[in-house]
Amino acid sequence: MASVMLPLVALLVSFQTLLALPVSIYESHHNDQQDEYWWPTFINVPLVKLLGDSCYQSLFEEFHFTDTFCLKLAVSKALGLGIVVGGAIIKIPQIFTIVRHKSAKGLSLASFLLETCAYMIVLMYNLRLHNPFSTFGEVAFMTLQNIFITYLIVIYATQPIAEFSKSSLMIGLSIGFVGGFLCLGMIPSWLMSLLYAAQIPIGLASKVPQIKLNYLNKSTGQLSAFAVLNYFVGTTARAFTTWTELDDPIMLGGNILASVLNGVLVAQLFIYRKQKLASYTSVPVLMATTTAEKAD
Repeated sequence: MASVMLPLVALLVSFQTLLALPVSIYESHHNDQQDEYWWPTFINVPLVKLLGDSCYQSLFEEFHFTDTFCLKLAVSKALGLGIVVGGAIIKIPQIFTIVRHKSAKGLSLASFLLETCAYMIVLMYNLRLHNPFSTFGEVAFMTLQNIFITYLIVIYATQPIAEFSKSSLMIGLSIGFVGGFLCLGMIPSWLMSLLYAAQIPIGLASKVPQIKLNYLNKSTGQLSAFAVLNYFVGTTARAFTTWTELDDPIMLGGNILASVLNGVLVAQLFIYRKQKLASYTSVPVLMATTTAEKAD
């Protein structure tokens, strides 16, 4: 397990350095400004930071709930923060499921690798543009959880993975994850923009191997229903927050398409909910095969 934790510690240090999250939102305001607010400081300070002074005044001081612009912004911010909190735990049930059963049967490693690459690009793109953390924060947490799941898939693989030992493959993955993230922080802005445009089809393609694997097995295997349902809700809500807070049609289109594909996975959960994984399609490193293998 130490071989899993050491790369994760290195990744956490890299994320902490590059994210540079604010320690506290409770910065001091001018006393004369505080006197204008009806609500106590511990309430109005974070709300002003979140909504801006004008929308805070409109909604929480003057109670103009017909202010469409500010109301839409408040809903978007609340959804965004909810998505970030959800992103911090969304894949924890998936991790527990794998560890509890000591099996990653039915999970496509190709899907998780592609998805992780897309997440890393999205994370660095938003960091470099200094976008509000509420519009992308969940990606940081999901990236770390995805990396951990890829390690677990390798650890619990039931057949040889290419010509590499499991430890060699995990070291290679760790170098790739850390090196890739650091490189994204150093490349020119124009190349970062191209990569962001490219990550949309990469992220969407990451769902296809899992959808295909579910179809071939007529089962979703160890796929976490909690994670899939929250994916669908999260991408749908993220499409709304992107439309509300950011003027970025590429990001909006990607979120809408991601919501559609996550909807397909949700549908498969219901279609195959009574099917037990009596047999499963094996999943080597990069591609799911069509070879059926009897479960233990």
